[in-house]
Amino acid sequence: MMAELIKVSFLGIAGVLLAVQFKSQKPEYGVYIGLGIGILIFAFCMRQVEAVLLQFGRIREYLGEAESYLSILLRVIGITYVCEFSSGICKDAGYQSIAGQIEILGKLAVMFVGLPILFTVMEQIRGFL
Repeated sequence: MMAELIKVSFLGIAGVLLAVQFKSQKPEYGVYIGLGIGILIFAFCMRQVEAVLLQFGRIREYLGEAESYLSILLRVIGITYVCEFSSGICKDAGYQSIAGQIEILGKLAVMFVGLPILFTVMEQIRGFL
């Protein structure tokens, strides 16, 4: 795992250095290189997600009836990662306003996905009263 992490880190650094070289002559090439490197790193992350999902299977055994909370957690992680990735690409391309809108969308999506947990907490509080 650590060796792969180092490889991906060096890939990211090499991609940034290459993009910087092109940015002065052809700015659009810098964006394309950044996008390509970002997609490669994203693909690596998806391979790591498989290993994490196996561990979540073990956690699912302990949760029993509260298993739905684990799926909510996975959705929130996915939403935040995709929005952060998309926002970063937009920022690199110079479109900060679009990046901000993507971040707002991500926050709203996380809030929406987390509503069942809020409702459960509210029911628990009502049960104590």
